[in-house]
Amino acid sequence: MTTSSSPRSRLKRSSGPGGSAAHFIGAYGLVALAALLVLVFSIALPHTFPTPDNLSATLSNHSIPAVLALGAMVPIVTGKFDLSIGFGLGLAHVMVMQLVVNEGWTWPLVCLAVILGGTVVGALNGVIVEFARIDSFIATLGTGSIMLAFTGWITNGGRIVPPPQGLPAAFTDIYGTKVFDLPLPAFYVLALAAALWLLLERLPLGRHMYVIGSNPRAADLVGIPTHRYSIYAFAGSGLIFGFAGVLLAAQQQIGNPSVGIDYLLPAFVGALLGSTAIKPGRPNALGTVVAVAVLAIGLTGIGQLGAQFWVVPLFNGGTLLIAVGLAGYSARRRLRTGIVADRGSTGTPPTAVPEGGNGTPGNAP
Repeated sequence: MTTSSSPRSRLKRSSGPGGSAAHFIGAYGLVALAALLVLVFSIALPHTFPTPDNLSATLSNHSIPAVLALGAMVPIVTGKFDLSIGFGLGLAHVMVMQLVVNEGWTWPLVCLAVILGGTVVGALNGVIVEFARIDSFIATLGTGSIMLAFTGWITNGGRIVPPPQGLPAAFTDIYGTKVFDLPLPAFYVLALAAALWLLLERLPLGRHMYVIGSNPRAADLVGIPTHRYSIYAFAGSGLIFGFAGVLLAAQQQIGNPSVGIDYLLPAFVGALLGSTAIKPGRPNALGTVVAVAVLAIGLTGIGQLGAQFWVVPLFNGGTLLIAVGLAGYSARRRLRTGIVADRGSTGTPPTAVPEGGNGTPGNAP
């Protein structure tokens, strides 16, 4: 006598302990890597790495890259890329210094104006991408170059130096203050990540943005205003790089027209690598924070081991390639899992959902 099993029972067997273990490793492998790096560097550098001072310095030095990585992540959710964030960061921090030092504005008003200005610039990026129908890579690279030109025009190619008495202490304290012996910027990162997690995972706006990133055509068919939500995503990116510019000005306390571009690559490394963690195959805020933590631990450790200056761009570039590869693999694995689940529940072949627009990993919720 022969026995047959239903598609649902086959699905249950395929998603047994082995499947659960694979999912756990995929979701939390990056967290485990962070813990492993801490252990390795603590053993190799017992007098410098596992110390409170090193923890504080690492959190302080990598808070702005973490904020910018979260900003880069938002358009990626909709299948777009904002290459202007590094240039926008440079322009924002120069504008803060210009308005405070040379124009005499009060620093709270300057912070508000720069953050709102970043939001407007981000929205303009979205309008150009959506209505001029220019690929997001090209459009934001072009607008970023324009921002770099404005930065050079404002500074005349030089630096903006504060007066001898320095910047207002209340302004510099927004970066230099410590809370529970930890730098205040680390708490900005956690608050921003929590806000983005709530927006993307729990509110309809975020869920619609994920649908747009996974399949824009399907989003149009079900009535989601794809153009509007994509503009929202770019506006969010602009708001975040405006905020990061304020923090950078408070940290450096000098206007440097060439500093912003240095943050572009680490931001995208963190955003793309983060899409392989916590919820593999889709960009997410918590995964981005974990990815930035891995990068921070790695860069701090190799720096204390005496690595040459060229190791940092090598590390960032290599990690970016690995991140893109892993993100693509996670997206394909997520798609295959969805197809198997659909077959198991309906017994009919599903309609495959293509990967995200502009070549990004699929990120359906």
